[in-house]
Amino acid sequence: MPKVPVSGIELYYESTGEGPAVLFAHGRGGNHLSWWQQVPVFSRNYRCVTFDHRGFGQSLNPPTEPGRDAFVDDLRDLLDHLGIDSAFLVAQSMGGLTCLGFALEYPHRVKGLVLGDTTGGIGEDSVVDVIVNRKAPDDTMLRAVSPGFRDRDPAKAFLYREINLMNPPKELEPNGFTSGEGPKAQELSGMRVPTLLIVGSEDVVMPPAAMELSHKLIPGSRLEVVDGAGHSVYFEKPDIFNRLVLDFFAGIQSGE
Repeated sequence: MPKVPVSGIELYYESTGEGPAVLFAHGRGGNHLSWWQQVPVFSRNYRCVTFDHRGFGQSLNPPTEPGRDAFVDDLRDLLDHLGIDSAFLVAQSMGGLTCLGFALEYPHRVKGLVLGDTTGGIGEDSVVDVIVNRKAPDDTMLRAVSPGFRDRDPAKAFLYREINLMNPPKELEPNGFTSGEGPKAQELSGMRVPTLLIVGSEDVVMPPAAMELSHKLIPGSRLEVVDGAGHSVYFEKPDIFNRLVLDFFAGIQSGE
């Protein structure tokens, strides 16, 4: 099992395919397996790197270790270990904390950034207020996908839950999207990394209104709202998600 030592733990990862590197960062409900509908498609032309954040999947995080505060450093160490100077970053929900944080700290190493159903933890009051005032159910599946998804596709809904259950039990850290401690408008105003934001029209965790405000704070960014999807566009509507992201990458590589 491929693992890389980072800041006191061993981080699990997988690398598939050849070409420009694309790193996929999963959300709180997932792990490296979450991207099973992306890797076979993207690996035709890209080197796909999936990994388990510390405390998820096969990456353990002892109580004495820093947890989410180390996500950005973990990503840097993983890319260094793999000899990847720069990469496209694709984030889902919690993974946005990792990827937006990395893009702000190491912009020269990010070819393009995709924020899937995530504000990346932007700390502006306007964004935080929308998330704080949302009405999201407690049930994992009702939060993760659109209403009716379990009835429309029970097999995929079952698989989503099984992937989630592969994560070790742990105490939840404070919500990185509502603390207000994330990047503010001034820091974001200097951002030059090409950025695509994707959100489901029925996302109750990261409401489209919060994503719209985030889009306006990131210079030159683009926002795509996917009709009928919930908090997991990449999982519910992979064909649409994959096409949006692949077209975004192609535009960057062609200089558009």
